[in-house]
Amino acid sequence: MSGKKILLLGGSHFQIPSVKTAKRLGLYTITCDYLPDNPGHKFADEYHNVSTTDREAVLDLARKLKIDGIVCYASDPAAPTCAYVAEKLGLPGQPYRSVEILANKDLFRNFLTENGFLVPRARGFSRLEDARADWKNFRLPVMVKPVDSSGSKGVSKIDSEAELEKAVEYALSFSRCKRFIIEEYIDKYGYQIAGDGFSVDGKLVFRSFANEHFQISGGNPFVPIGESWPYNMPERVHEKVHREIQKALDLLKMRTGAYNFDIRIDRDENVYLMEIGPRNGGNLIAQVTQYATGVDMVEYTIKAAMGDDCSDLHMAPVKGFWSCYMVHSRKGGKFVGVNCSDEFKKNNIVEFDMLVKPGEEVPAFNGSNGTLGTMILKYASLDEMLYKMDHMEEFVQVEVE
Repeated sequence: MSGKKILLLGGSHFQIPSVKTAKRLGLYTITCDYLPDNPGHKFADEYHNVSTTDREAVLDLARKLKIDGIVCYASDPAAPTCAYVAEKLGLPGQPYRSVEILANKDLFRNFLTENGFLVPRARGFSRLEDARADWKNFRLPVMVKPVDSSGSKGVSKIDSEAELEKAVEYALSFSRCKRFIIEEYIDKYGYQIAGDGFSVDGKLVFRSFANEHFQISGGNPFVPIGESWPYNMPERVHEKVHREIQKALDLLKMRTGAYNFDIRIDRDENVYLMEIGPRNGGNLIAQVTQYATGVDMVEYTIKAAMGDDCSDLHMAPVKGFWSCYMVHSRKGGKFVGVNCSDEFKKNNIVEFDMLVKPGEEVPAFNGSNGTLGTMILKYASLDEMLYKMDHMEEFVQVEVE
């Protein structure tokens, strides 16, 4: 593999594993985004200041550098760019049109509806007036979201038309294409399903579903604070969800690559595919998956981008009880520190990284951009894991002044 060049879109904290893995596999690593101070760049052989959402600029860069593969790891906005460049240059990748559908909430809802999937009533709009005109066709409550944002930014749940204008303004402030979606709220049964999967030649050969945990009180209740494994539902539910994902991958003619899932089931175990992100998940999902199953999803993502054989990847069960947790503050202010008990440090913490230093100004946690640090945790039992993930403020306190 040596001597080959890979272009990695983005160099954030969560993208460092992709750069390190590519280096370990003997590749010449090139990163690009519009943030030169991002920590991932210092691990790469070369960095270029080009926005990952500027398709033509990334295509020009890729041509100039004569790359052999391109990856967007843990980044929704860069996924269409990655597929576009791969398609234009004849490199391994997913079908560009399919990635556009998966990366855009209103296109994805239309795709699900047209193909007979269960889907909450949803419509995309560009203008508040059009949404008002269609308002009476929705059953309340509804979710208002930017069609193209990631990390749960710009999301609101509202119960009345009076709240619509504010929710639309909030959504549009996070939308690059200035469109928003209104969709009926699905009451979930159990935990929302998170986690990642991987297809080889379009077949979902590996998936590891997780429980999605949200901030219950204060701040934005739609931003995940972490994920835990294994997903707490009977095997028949895992299998049913797997079949629905496979049906979508078949229709979209997907090839080889990673996916990040957001899925709900209702009381009757009906499956609602909220999102299938055509990329690995953020929040250290791939890293916890490796602890839990032994499968290195990052390595397979890099190999897929280079056109290497991934046919040895198979389902692997979760052993033990694991989670990732995004350290965050409910209020903004000057960061002082993080307090955890000695017992929690000894029995639960496997990895702990802070992204901010004492004295820095930090925001309240209203989107993934409010993550102050990350933890990978292990537990002795399912009950301990679910209790601690749902009451983490008892075990991890962030001090701000």
